[in-house]
Amino acid sequence: MNTKSILLAVTGLTPQVVTETLYAMHRQGQPLPEQIHILTTAEGHQRARLTLVNDGWLMRFCRDYQLPRPDFSESHIHILQHPDGDVLHDIRTQADNQAMADGITEWIRTLTADSDTALHVSIAGGRKTMGFYAGYALSLYGRPQDRLSHVLVSADYESHPQFYYPTPYSHVIYGNDPTRKPLDTQNAEVMLADIAFVRLRHGLDSALLQGKSSFSESVAKAQQALGPAHLSLDLKQRRIQAQDTIIRLTPADLAFYSWLLKRQQADQPLPVCPCDGVPERSYAEQYLDEYRLISGELGGADRTIQALRHGMSKSFFEQRKSRINKILKQTLQHAAPAYLISAVGKRPQTRYRILLNTDQIQYQQENKG
Repeated sequence: MNTKSILLAVTGLTPQVVTETLYAMHRQGQPLPEQIHILTTAEGHQRARLTLVNDGWLMRFCRDYQLPRPDFSESHIHILQHPDGDVLHDIRTQADNQAMADGITEWIRTLTADSDTALHVSIAGGRKTMGFYAGYALSLYGRPQDRLSHVLVSADYESHPQFYYPTPYSHVIYGNDPTRKPLDTQNAEVMLADIAFVRLRHGLDSALLQGKSSFSESVAKAQQALGPAHLSLDLKQRRIQAQDTIIRLTPADLAFYSWLLKRQQADQPLPVCPCDGVPERSYAEQYLDEYRLISGELGGADRTIQALRHGMSKSFFEQRKSRINKILKQTLQHAAPAYLISAVGKRPQTRYRILLNTDQIQYQQENKG
């Protein structure tokens, strides 16, 4: 299946970065995008519409170099907005800044949601903060096929209101400074600089990838998933906290998890899964100490205690392990591996542990039951 290529440019008062980027791609032997989108302010929208669409600079470029015209019209020029729908005229206040960040993030999340697209984000235009947020948002949501770039233009032509790309013929414009010296657009140098970026998409949970979220929420979730692993256990409240996420477990599951952790902290041998038909009495005794610490003295009628009266069976061990791992994976997503009950070694000597060091584990005050 062919991948659809999309160019997303953030522009302010210099919409010519779009044609400059297209020229640089063509000059470097790269195919042009099939579709172009622009994110900008109200004033930037006006300039992009009048120059690229009405005045036909995009069409001229394609005609001059005999290239197919990308899918682009006024409907592809998007004005960033405040949450109440008011358009951004400029980036002057904290509210403007937040609206811009959220708008750019949402557009990049949307354009990277389709696996059959390849997104090229240009940060050559607009205010520096616009370029920063576009690059950061692509770092959060970008996939292997996506790219980030900046266009470099020789000094005399950079940001010149009459320069849109180096023409394949002589065309004279005049310097955008007091000298007003004549310049031939044919002699301009334009090149595309690719910008390497770290892809953090794997650190975002599925809810953020599939639904609208603010820039700050996306950053917080990525930081949460990528930060150092730390586990806090509160047996009294029957819960654990991993990556700042609180997870409630049943007393039976929490006791099993805590039993494994305390064995590790005490440098006891890592447990193996009991053999079929040969329940482990020592495991059951240690586990029940932990279980009673959480649930209190419930007596012989308790189902969990009854299940372990002859020792810990293979089925009990495997069921607890599977249940806990399922909950951790569903809750922690990509941050889960450090907290899972993991197999170590080869059969028949496979043992089980949680892949955390002692200094990454903290117990809150225990229930004295």
